[in-house]
Parts: sequence; structure tokens; C-alpha cells
Amino acid sequence: MCTICGCGGGETRIEGDAPGTHRHADGSVHRHADGQAHHGQGQGHAAPGMAPTRLVQVERDILAANDAVARRNRAELERRGVFALNLVSSPGSGKTTLLVRTIERLAGRLPIAVVEGDQQTSLDADRIRATGAPALQVNTGRGCHLDALMIEAAIARLDPAPASVLMIENVGNLVCPAGFDLGEAHKVVVLSVTEGEDKPLKYPDMFHAASLMLLNKIDLLPHLQFDVGRCIDHARRVNPALEVIRLSATGGQGMDAWLAWIERGAAPAARG
Repeated sequence: MCTICGCGGGETRIEGDAPGTHRHADGSVHRHADGQAHHGQGQGHAAPGMAPTRLVQVERDILAANDAVARRNRAELERRGVFALNLVSSPGSGKTTLLVRTIERLAGRLPIAVVEGDQQTSLDADRIRATGAPALQVNTGRGCHLDALMIEAAIARLDPAPASVLMIENVGNLVCPAGFDLGEAHKVVVLSVTEGEDKPLKYPDMFHAASLMLLNKIDLLPHLQFDVGRCIDHARRVNPALEVIRLSATGGQGMDAWLAWIERGAAPAARG
């Protein structure tokens, strides 16, 4: 169990892993010849009865180790001229649909590769690949967030093109992904109008960590009791510097502003 957030650890599977491959939270990889996963205790697993002071130290060690890998990721992405975005949200906010529409709209203008994070299935990666963009599925098992080691492995396997964009769709969760740097240029939090305008106050760490909030599904506003101004005010009480774009991935409203934001960020990354 992860001592940071309580999620299950040691069950990560990255698409393309051989059968029986087991990835520990400390980055070690084991494979049994019989195809059975090797279940050991790696970083991120707390021993029963661990003293509170020791638990705090383990948590600090885990985050420090993650941050060290995130710095490697950031340096590698900068070396390649890749603009990386970490898309975070609760489940059902519309992240995958947003990615599909973004890839379609930027076709011929900016190459995009995608890392898809989910506990199980490759459904979202399949949707991305249907657009023609390269995508890699990372299944976290009982884990509730991606970490920097997963992204390091994904970058090596995806091999994103120079002067491109890497979109990381994190596991749907407004809590745990806020604490894990992946090496991205920005966290982008996606909030749909069907979720309620109080989410920034209920989950402040995520909105504080993000550079941009995409307020999605605005085409549904006529059918909802959702106060856009109140929502944005809540978000900026948590993070006064937070940028906000209102859009509908399905209807197309606001998509031009989102695409322009990506292109502004990608240009200096490509120049190095």
C-alpha cells in the first residue's frame, strides 16, 4: 500500500510489458519465467505497525525519489523539445474526448503523443490511437495516480518526436495526482460543469498545483444550475494565478483558445 495516499502499489503494467513483468514502486522490475508476478515489498509499501515518525520519513523519501525522477524526465523532455502536459481531473470530466478533439484539430500543425493512465483496460488508449496519434496505456492496478517512474518508462517506449507535445492523461482522481510531479511543464485540471462549482474548494491541492483550468461541457449549462463565475472565483481563491478557459470538447466552443494555449507553450519548448 502506498504510504502517501493509501492506494495499492506494485501492480503497474505498461503496455508492451512481457507477461509476468512486475514493476515495483521503487522502479525495480522483476519477471518470473513462469509468467507469474513476483510480489515483493518495494518503495511505497509500509510495514504493519510502522511508527508514525518512521511513516512520515518514508513518505518524504518516496516523494523525494519521485521528484528526482521527475527532474530527469523534465531534462529529457527539454532536450527533445517536447512540451508535456499532465491532464488531471475526476473521472468523467471529458479528458479523453478533449484529447481526441485536440489531436484532430492540431493534425498537420503539431505532433502529439499520449500517455493514458487508468487502473484497468486500454479503452482510452484505443480511442487515441484511432486518431492516428501514438498512445501508450499505463495500468496502475489498485494505484490511483501515475508517478514519475511510470512516465520515464513511457517516454522511453513512446519516443516522442522532437518539437512535439506529450499529453499525459492521469488516472481520474482530484486528490493524489496533485502530489506527484511527473516532469511535466504544466498540470492542467479539467473540471466539467456537471461536477459542481465547489470542487476547487473541496480539492484545493489540485487546483493550487495546476497552471490552467479547463471548464468543460459548457454546452450543458442551459440544463444545469451551475454558477460559472462562482466556480472561477473559488478556483482563484485557491490559486490566484490560475488561468481559465471555458470550452466544450464535443460542441467546439472555446477549443480555439485551448489550442492557442498549447501552441504558445510548445513554441519555446521546441526552440529549446
